[in-house]
Amino acid sequence: MTKTERTYLDWNATAPLLPAARKAVLAALDSVGNPSSVHGEGRALRMLVEAARRDVAALVGAAPAHVIFTSGATEAANLVLTPDYRMGRTPLAIGHLYVSEIEHPAMREGGRFAREAVTTIPVTRAGLVDLDALETLLAGHDKAKGLPMVAVMLANNETGIVQPVTAAAETVRRHGGLLVVDAVQAVGRVPVDIAALDADFLIVSSHKLGGPKGAGALISRGEVLMPVPLIRGGGQEKGHRSGTENPAALAGFAAAARFAAADLAERNGRIAALRATLEAGMQAATNDVIIHGADVERVANTSFFSLPGLKSETGQIAFDLEGIALSAGSACSSGKVGQSHVLAAMGFDAALGGLRVSLGPGSTEEDVERFLAAFSRVVSRRRMTGNAA
Repeated sequence: MTKTERTYLDWNATAPLLPAARKAVLAALDSVGNPSSVHGEGRALRMLVEAARRDVAALVGAAPAHVIFTSGATEAANLVLTPDYRMGRTPLAIGHLYVSEIEHPAMREGGRFAREAVTTIPVTRAGLVDLDALETLLAGHDKAKGLPMVAVMLANNETGIVQPVTAAAETVRRHGGLLVVDAVQAVGRVPVDIAALDADFLIVSSHKLGGPKGAGALISRGEVLMPVPLIRGGGQEKGHRSGTENPAALAGFAAAARFAAADLAERNGRIAALRATLEAGMQAATNDVIIHGADVERVANTSFFSLPGLKSETGQIAFDLEGIALSAGSACSSGKVGQSHVLAAMGFDAALGGLRVSLGPGSTEEDVERFLAAFSRVVSRRRMTGNAA
C-alpha cells in the first residue's frame, strides 16, 4: 500500500457523497429563489423541496405531509424530545422521558427535558434493550405528571445491533406512551416502515445515506400530536420548524433516499458477505478478538470488535497510520475518543476498548483485504508489547 492510498471503513460516521446526490445538489445551487416566494423561481424551488419530501417519506413508508425537514438528526432529536406537545391546539404534557442506555448522545442528552425527567433503560449483555426493565419503568410512571415518552433506536450506531422496537412499541402502547425511534443507522440497511414499527416519530439523516451533511428529518405518524417548535420564526415546515429550507441539501438528501430504497436486499447481501469475510479473517488472525453482537441480529455493514489490551484511541491511531479509516464509536463528539458507553451498558469492563468497521455500497473485497493485512500487523505489534493471544 502506498502512503497516499487510503481505505475508508467508517460509513456509519458518514457515507461518501453519492454521484447522484452531488449532481442534484449542484443543479439546485444553480436555481435562484426562495422556496417560500410566490413567483416562478420560488415556486420551482418549492416543487423541488416537496419532491424531496416525497422521496424521504417513501423511504420509511410515511406520508409526505408528515416529514419535517431539519438541519440534521441532532436538531430532529431536540425537536421531538420535549415535554411540551399539542394535540391539535390543546396543550399536552409529556411527564417523563425513558431513553435506552445505548442511544446516540443526541438522544441520551434528553433534548428539552430536565435532567430529573430523564431515566435510562438498561440493556442486556447481548446489547438489546431490556424489555422487562422497560415494562417495570412504565408501570411505575406517574401519569399525573403527563404521558411517558420512550426513545429506542432501531440499529445501534456502534454495534449495529437491531433493537426490538416493535416489542418495545407494544409495551409503550399498553402504558399510553409515545415512541420515538432513531432510524439514522437503519434506513438503507434494513426495511423501515413507521407504521409496522408502530412508532410515533422517526429520525433520519442525509449524510448517513450518501447525501450532503446538514439535512435531516423528523417524521411523524400523523399531524395531530406534535411537539412545540424548537425554532420559531417565519413558520416554514407548517410552523413546526422555521427557517428558509435548504433546497440544495434537500435535493441531495432526496437522491440519497432514492438510492437507499432501491435494491436493498441485493446490496445488503453483498455487504454482509464482505463483513463475514472480514470477521472470519480477524478470528483467524487472533483467538481473543471479541466481536460484539455477533450472536444477535445486526445491520449487515457493521462490525464492532475489541482486542484485549488495545485501547480504543491506540487502535484507531494504529489503523489510521496503516491507511485504514475506522472509528472507535460515535463520530459526533468533537473528535474525542473515549470509553464506549455502549460497551459499558452491555456490562463490559469500561477499560475494554472497541473499534468499529462499517462498510457501505462502495466497499470492495480489496478494502477488506487491506484491512485484514493491517489487522494482522496491529495484532503482531500487540503481541510484541506483551498483550499476546
